[in-house]
Amino acid sequence: MQKQLLTNLSACTSILVGPKASADGSLFIGRNEDSKAAWPKHFVSHPRQTHTAAPVFTSKDTGFTLKLPLEQAKYNATPEWTDEFGVFEEDGFNEYGVAMSATESAYANERVLAYDPLVPTGIAEEAMVTVVLPYVKTARAGVLRLGTLVEQYGTAESNGILFADATEAWYMETATGHHWVAQRIPADAYAVVANQLSIQVIDFTDPHNFLSSTGIRDFTVTHHLWQPATDFNFREIFGTHTASDFVYNTPRVWYGQKQLTPSCKQKPQSDELPFIQHADKPITFEQVAQILGSHYQGTKYDPVGSGKAKFKHKFRPISLAKTQESHILQIRPNLPAALADIHWLAMGVTAESIYVPFYAGADQTPANYQIGAKTYDSKSSYWLYKLAGVLVDSHYHEFNQLLNGVQVATHTQLLQLLLEHDTGAQKQTEAALTTYLNQANQKQAALARKNFSALIADMITQATDLSPLNFKTDENL
Repeated sequence: MQKQLLTNLSACTSILVGPKASADGSLFIGRNEDSKAAWPKHFVSHPRQTHTAAPVFTSKDTGFTLKLPLEQAKYNATPEWTDEFGVFEEDGFNEYGVAMSATESAYANERVLAYDPLVPTGIAEEAMVTVVLPYVKTARAGVLRLGTLVEQYGTAESNGILFADATEAWYMETATGHHWVAQRIPADAYAVVANQLSIQVIDFTDPHNFLSSTGIRDFTVTHHLWQPATDFNFREIFGTHTASDFVYNTPRVWYGQKQLTPSCKQKPQSDELPFIQHADKPITFEQVAQILGSHYQGTKYDPVGSGKAKFKHKFRPISLAKTQESHILQIRPNLPAALADIHWLAMGVTAESIYVPFYAGADQTPANYQIGAKTYDSKSSYWLYKLAGVLVDSHYHEFNQLLNGVQVATHTQLLQLLLEHDTGAQKQTEAALTTYLNQANQKQAALARKNFSALIADMITQATDLSPLNFKTDENL
């Protein structure tokens, strides 16, 4: 995530699910945005705009400057609470039904970076959604636009970027200053990614499923990085193979694949985990959410589990305190375009929050999702869910079961409300639909807020009797 805010490795976890791999034919891309434990995110909708003169984007992060097209599509996004370091819009849908999530931080090895170094003034995570999502009409076009920018201006980081539309999902990886690849996720498959360059063998004769930077093969041959008689394995040529990978990254991929493909017996520190995997059973939204909210539950590696201390903090979990927000961008089948795209958004720590569904066809977001600064604010949606997490953490084993009950009940109610709004939306005239979807989003957010506010009140009340200053001999003393 944001490099200027970190003194150590930055991190996210991503998942992509093809439509034939899901239980209802939906296509999913999702990611936890991990950076700092207290760094609020907002949720906004940008209107369609037509400019008479091309606007210029300038990054506060790297200084990257780009003249933008005159036409900007409507899109929603989750920017930072402050633009001091840049916008970091991270994820959203545009009016054409294109979903984008950027980025999954990754790392290239010293060999490839020696011959094509990262460009400090190039495009980086901070700018990617802002300069790509409003200007593309398909997922493939998103890959190509970003790829062109990387080749022309260079990139300051190695990253993974997720794209999707109604027909396909793509995972793109920028490795060195100017080289990148992208793979189309097979419709019947899924991928879990955790801060490594993950794409494996590239078939340059199959542009339907693979895209790449100009000259990438010549680059690797010239610098003796690849022998043309062998498979072009991007992960092996450009990626890392360090001790930190096996503590920090591969265990998260292992756990995600363990949940969806338990028939495949693998080890958490294996360096042979496949990028593309097939699930044993059709994948539900709830499974995607469970993976992004997971911390090795059911294994000895769970940091809040009952395992031995030497195992409980051995591996970095998927959900952790530094998650700012988590999103699942769902594209549903057999629905009008305005209703098909659902931006599920969980503010704060995924494991201790709730995914609230928002219709991407709306053109407004709830007011309390547009506020929240560095210090706690009771009106802010970000801080509401962070407060719930802080209270759970204060007495984890007393409150976690209470939290789980509210999460399950709230998700059930949200699904019911979403179905009600799906039905109602299809009865609206075209002119009235956007207003209806704005109101639907407000109701869905209000339901979740009401339930979590009640949870917070309940935990505060119960916590009054959990003080370490209690002394139990006679409850009246």
